[in-house]
Amino acid sequence: MQNAPDVVAMGRSGVDLYPLQVGVGLEDVTTFGKFLGGSAANVAVAAARMGHSPALVTGVGDDPFGRFVRRALRDLGVDDRFVVVDREHLTPVTFCEIFPPDDFPIWFYRRPSAPDLQVRPEDLDLDAIRGAQLFWATVTGLSEEPSRSAHHAAWQARGRRRHTVLDLDYRPVFWSSPQEASAQVRAALPHVTVAVGNREECEIAVGETEPDRAADALLEAGVELAVVKQGPRGVLGKTRSERVVVPPTPVDVVNGLGAGDAFGGSLVHGLLTGLPLEQVLRNANAAGAIVASRLECSTAMPTADEVEAHVAVHPAPRLEDTRV
Repeated sequence: MQNAPDVVAMGRSGVDLYPLQVGVGLEDVTTFGKFLGGSAANVAVAAARMGHSPALVTGVGDDPFGRFVRRALRDLGVDDRFVVVDREHLTPVTFCEIFPPDDFPIWFYRRPSAPDLQVRPEDLDLDAIRGAQLFWATVTGLSEEPSRSAHHAAWQARGRRRHTVLDLDYRPVFWSSPQEASAQVRAALPHVTVAVGNREECEIAVGETEPDRAADALLEAGVELAVVKQGPRGVLGKTRSERVVVPPTPVDVVNGLGAGDAFGGSLVHGLLTGLPLEQVLRNANAAGAIVASRLECSTAMPTADEVEAHVAVHPAPRLEDTRV
């Protein structure tokens, strides 16, 4: 019998095809690397690299890429028993271009739908979701039925248990309009205890881009910890009694696309190990910086020791830590 996972992530999985030529448009790229991809899959891998036992709830096609995804998950320490094999939709493929330091156009091939958005409530192992120490979901999973209903079934089963996380991961291409996304995110927020996203994602979630107002609005919506990424201004973490701002970690960027998922995996680790909020955010910034310095995403995720070493070598000044 398989051990119960301590982390259950739910959401996107697929294949990332990243160019092996940097600074070259896709029309001129000649060789690609194939990697496990998808935000939730990457976060699960990052949690595994940190020493946890994650499982992923997702869907893949009944095709060679689907077999690759399941094998890659297992090879990288993620339990694939909750991966649904969809015989109607193909495993999605994602391409990007790499123009460091800050231009990484991305193309999702997920039409007419992707298997991860076809996961149904009856596909879920609600006991595993209920029993996990941490449950991670993303906003993309709310963009389409039956995935939307499956997410709400998972939250209902969990009952706002501690460490129920929503990654605000807003991708306009998956939605008919920003208004639809806002409505679905606002319906989800009362069911989660942690929300994490950048300023633009916070605008979709709560109509605010100013970090403190966004964090306050997320707290008012019911979350217990709001994490607002501010780019070059660092990251803000806020609860009803604590406010912490941590500066960014300097890095020579190769590919910034996996940094947010590495941040998420380190956030998972920090929450589950009970680190102080400031250290949680410092470590998460460092994890994101490490992955941004590498080409791939999933296979680039750092271990806890790598993160600690990076923080030790790149100490950052404390910006703010105030009680509220």
